[in-house]
Amino acid sequence: MSKVSIIGAYNTKFGSFVEKNKETGEVKDLKSYYDLIIEAGQGAIKDAGLEPKDIDGIWLGTCSPSMFVNQEHDAPLALEVAPNDLRFVHTTRTEAACASSSIALYNAIFGVESGRFKRVLVIGAEKMNLLDTKGTTHALACSSYWPSEGSKGMTFPGLFAEYAKGYMKHYNFTLEELRKMLATVSALMYKNGVENPLAQFSKGGPPDKMQLFTAEAILNLPSEGKGSNPIVADPLRLHDCSLISDGAAALVIVPTTEAKAISKKVVEIAGIGSKTERMPLNVRPNMYELSAGKLAVKQSFAEAGITIKDVNVAEVHDCFTINQLLSTEALGLSKDGRAGFDYIEGKYSRNDDCPINLSGGLKSKGHPVGATGASMHALIYKQLIGEPIGATRTKGQPEIGVAFNVGGSAVTNCVTTMKRIK
Repeated sequence: MSKVSIIGAYNTKFGSFVEKNKETGEVKDLKSYYDLIIEAGQGAIKDAGLEPKDIDGIWLGTCSPSMFVNQEHDAPLALEVAPNDLRFVHTTRTEAACASSSIALYNAIFGVESGRFKRVLVIGAEKMNLLDTKGTTHALACSSYWPSEGSKGMTFPGLFAEYAKGYMKHYNFTLEELRKMLATVSALMYKNGVENPLAQFSKGGPPDKMQLFTAEAILNLPSEGKGSNPIVADPLRLHDCSLISDGAAALVIVPTTEAKAISKKVVEIAGIGSKTERMPLNVRPNMYELSAGKLAVKQSFAEAGITIKDVNVAEVHDCFTINQLLSTEALGLSKDGRAGFDYIEGKYSRNDDCPINLSGGLKSKGHPVGATGASMHALIYKQLIGEPIGATRTKGQPEIGVAFNVGGSAVTNCVTTMKRIK
């Protein structure tokens, strides 16, 4: 099987690009869904050193634009990246909740591997902040198993709270132990995020102003009132939850055999793992681990011919802090049930052999759901070519990186192993 490489990537700034009038309820869009797609696509093509006319296929990953921005039939929107040059190019839209653009990338890889496509643009985008909290919660709940979850009032914090409760029970942790583990994860993400100029919680953001860079600072926040850390879905609190974000990211992929002739900044997609869990939580026996995620890791590493000891940097899906613990264990960086203690001991910072979420992760960078997968890959790509965005690994230039992206309640599991090609 021929290999495929990334030769260019771009990440927009993530944030809430709206202006809301509390008195009138009027919402002004400051950077539209369409703007974000165009910015990311143009940026990635330029970064690859190509011209738009060189692109022969486009995949767009987006989760719920019909609810967020009243738009369906989204793939053709990508032609607006360069309408004169891209008109008539093949386009495909993929949807897999928070893994929508990882699945877009994988389908694009299959297209290149087939020989039908040579130079493909992959975009992930989402515009979430035009809706109010109730509207956003409903849109996201549609990615749950609606008959027994979304329709019964289950939200995504509630779904991942079930994992938190299962994890706590299985390993016999006290609530205080779990809270310290989760707060430690949040603090590390906030610390990394302030160095990422593209992050929603970058320098000058709320965590920076409140100096939430230690577990103790988060644990000492009040449970109610201004600056509080209230329970969202027991045992998860506000600072265990990722952000509601607007943003986009994009990649350009080509056959590895052609990549070196085009670019000096080549990162090969050495292995991919894609495994799907059954959607309803109530049919899953192991609500204390990412069972499908572990299989995706095994598949990706086997294809790449590596072990976890070879990995120098990772981006994992911390939609909620509990999922960062579970993802860390699924990768094999921590033993099962030990990730929280490892974080408390100071592992996975920029000083570690394998730092996790140098970008600040979804917790701090932001989580525009359809863009998240592409963003993870873009940021690992930038780390591997020596053009890191934000915090850097202190133990030298990373050569191998992994992106671990999940969709829904850990239903769609995508693990990509990437290697720098010199």
